[in-house]
Amino acid sequence: MPLDATPPWEDVRNYVDGHWQSPSDSNGQNITNPATGEVISYVGFSSDADIDDAVQAGQEAFETWQSTPVEERIQPLFELKNLLETHQEELAAILVREHGKTHAEAKGELRRGIENVEVACGIPSMMQAGHLPNAAPDIDETAIRKPLGVFAAITPFNFPGMIPLWFLPYAVATGNTFVLKPSEQTPIVAQRLFELIDQAGFPDGVVQLVHGSVDTVNGLLEHDGIEGASFVGSTPVAKHIYERAAANGKRVQAQGGAKNHIIVTETADLDFAAKKTVSSACACGGERCLANDIVVVEEGVYDEFVDRVLAEAEAQTVGDGLNDDTDIGALITPDHEARVRDLIATGVDEGAELLLDGRDVEVEGHEDGNFLAPTVFGGVDPEMTIAREEIFGPVIGLMAVTDVDEAIDVLSRSDFGNAASLFTGSGADARKVRHEADVGNLGVNAGTAAPMAFFHFGGRKDSFFGDLHAQGEDMIHFYTDKTVYIERWPDA
Repeated sequence: MPLDATPPWEDVRNYVDGHWQSPSDSNGQNITNPATGEVISYVGFSSDADIDDAVQAGQEAFETWQSTPVEERIQPLFELKNLLETHQEELAAILVREHGKTHAEAKGELRRGIENVEVACGIPSMMQAGHLPNAAPDIDETAIRKPLGVFAAITPFNFPGMIPLWFLPYAVATGNTFVLKPSEQTPIVAQRLFELIDQAGFPDGVVQLVHGSVDTVNGLLEHDGIEGASFVGSTPVAKHIYERAAANGKRVQAQGGAKNHIIVTETADLDFAAKKTVSSACACGGERCLANDIVVVEEGVYDEFVDRVLAEAEAQTVGDGLNDDTDIGALITPDHEARVRDLIATGVDEGAELLLDGRDVEVEGHEDGNFLAPTVFGGVDPEMTIAREEIFGPVIGLMAVTDVDEAIDVLSRSDFGNAASLFTGSGADARKVRHEADVGNLGVNAGTAAPMAFFHFGGRKDSFFGDLHAQGEDMIHFYTDKTVYIERWPDA
C-alpha cells in the first residue's frame, strides 16, 4: 500500500526485483521529525544477503534490459515524470516531516529532481556517439555506447527527493540497472519515490532500493556485481567512497563537502546581494552543499552591506516547515544542531564578531525541535575555523577585502571548490572572477549557483572525487563505455 502523507508510517522496506521486503539485519534506527522530536517511522538495515539479492536481481534484469530498445527504456521515465508531478505536494509534505525544511523548499527540491527525469527522456539523442566514413582507405569507423551493468548510488539526507534523481533516470535510460541506498536519516521519501517507480512500469529488477548504514555502503562498494557507484555527502565520506570503490575496480563519482564564498563588489546592488546572501546561506537551514556562507565584501561598502544582511537575517521566521510563514525549518538531528552550536562558539572564541546570535531561538509548541535562527559573524579571518570548515547550518561570516583580487585569493585558498557567487555591476570584475575563481559552479548576480539538469553539477578540490559529475552529459559518459567498430568490406 502507498504511504499516506501523514505519519506515523509503517517501517521502511527494501524494494528488490519488483517486491517489497523488510531488511533482514537486526540493526536499525528510528526516524524522527526534526521539528517536533516525534518518532515517525523505523528503518532497518540491510544484511549482506539483502545486498546480494538486490545486486543479483539487477544483474539478471540487465541481461534483457541492456538490449531493450532505447525508445522503450524511456517510456517508464515519461510515466514517472507524470507521477512525480501528480504527487509533488504529497512528497513535499512527507519530505518536510522527515527532513525539517520548509514546504516551499521541498517542492523546489522535487522540481529539480523532475527536471533530471525530463532530461533523461532525451537519452536517444544523448547516447549517440559518432561515425566517420572513410576513416582510412575503404574503412568506416563507428563508436557505439554500451551500458555496463548494475550501478549503485549512495545519497545524503539533505535532498532525499532530488539527489536520487540525479542518477537513477540516467542509469536506467542508458540500459543499466540500479540500486539506491538512501540516507538512513531520511529513507521515507525514497520509499515513496520507489512506490511511484513501481507504478511507472519498469520491469522487475531494473531498479532496487536497499536501506542501511555504513556496512550497507561498504557491502555495495565491495560487491563484484556492482560496476560503479555515485555518492553525495561530506568530504571525509566522499574520500572513503572514492578510495574503496576504486580499490574494488569500480567507476566512481563522489561529491564531497563545500565552503562556498560570495564576493560583493562596490558596484553591486547591495539590497539584492544581501537578500540573496541570506537566502543562500540559510535556506534549508544551511544544510546544503551550495550554501554560500562566507561573504567577502569590498571594504568601501562593507559596513553598509553588513547592515543590510543583518536586517534581512533578522526578518527570517524560524519554525515548523509546514507553516506557510516559516523561512527556516529545523536541522536534521539534535546531534547536528549541537555541532553547529559548537562551531558558533568556536567562532566567538577565535575572535570573530558575533553580530547576530541565533542560538536562543524558541519555536512555540516545538520545544523538542532542532532549531537555530540565522547567526551572523563580522570581522571573519580566512584562517578561522568558521571560514574553513563546512558548517551546514544557518551561519554567515562576513569579511572585508581591499579589492576583487584579494577576494579571489580568499576564495582560492579554500580547500573546497564547489561553488561561489559574485555580485557586481562590473563586467570586467565578472570576467576576472570567471577566469580565476577555482570553483566548479559559479553564479554572477545569482545567490545559489545551481546548474540546470542539462548541465553537469560541478565541483573541484576537496568538493569532488572522480572525473565525471552528476547531471547532464557527464552521466552518459559515466554510465556507458564506447566500443569502436572498424569495418572494411573489400567487395563494396
